[in-house]
Amino acid sequence: MKKILSLIIFSLFLAGAGFAQEKTGEMSHKKPTDADKAASFDANGKIKRGEMLGSAKIVSLAKALKKPNKYAGKTVLVEGIIIRSCKMEGCWMELAPNKDAKSVRVKMKDHAFFIPLDAAGMQAKVEGKFSVKTLSKAEVDHLINEDGAKFDNRNTDGTVTEIAFEATGVELTKK
Repeated sequence: MKKILSLIIFSLFLAGAGFAQEKTGEMSHKKPTDADKAASFDANGKIKRGEMLGSAKIVSLAKALKKPNKYAGKTVLVEGIIIRSCKMEGCWMELAPNKDAKSVRVKMKDHAFFIPLDAAGMQAKVEGKFSVKTLSKAEVDHLINEDGAKFDNRNTDGTVTEIAFEATGVELTKK
């Protein structure tokens, strides 16, 4: 009987510790499944991930990249072509108005959803928010080493001030 009671108390302790970690944000991010990593188009030839696209204001990606502070913190919908994406999980992409234009790095909000690993070249509608932030040298090095991210404006200390976009939902189509 004591063993059973001890097991119950221990189980409750572990459950409480897991809850405490979850509340403080110390739990690890969601991991992508094989289905998350694969391109599986619906009957309309689309892949939808994250939240459904809402009624956010449609903004030209090219204009937003020229004046990012104008759109920072506001929920908008942009469209473009995926130049490259994370090859390990599908947790980020670089989106540009066209294949020869400047791109923005798009991260999936809260690491809650993923795009297919072979998404490069697909057209994307993306809803979320722009921000302008400074990446640490460690973050920059990680992005470069992870999948060859390119930064034109690396500072002498290795940091980068970048325009970023945090996506709440995406809709992909083959080009």
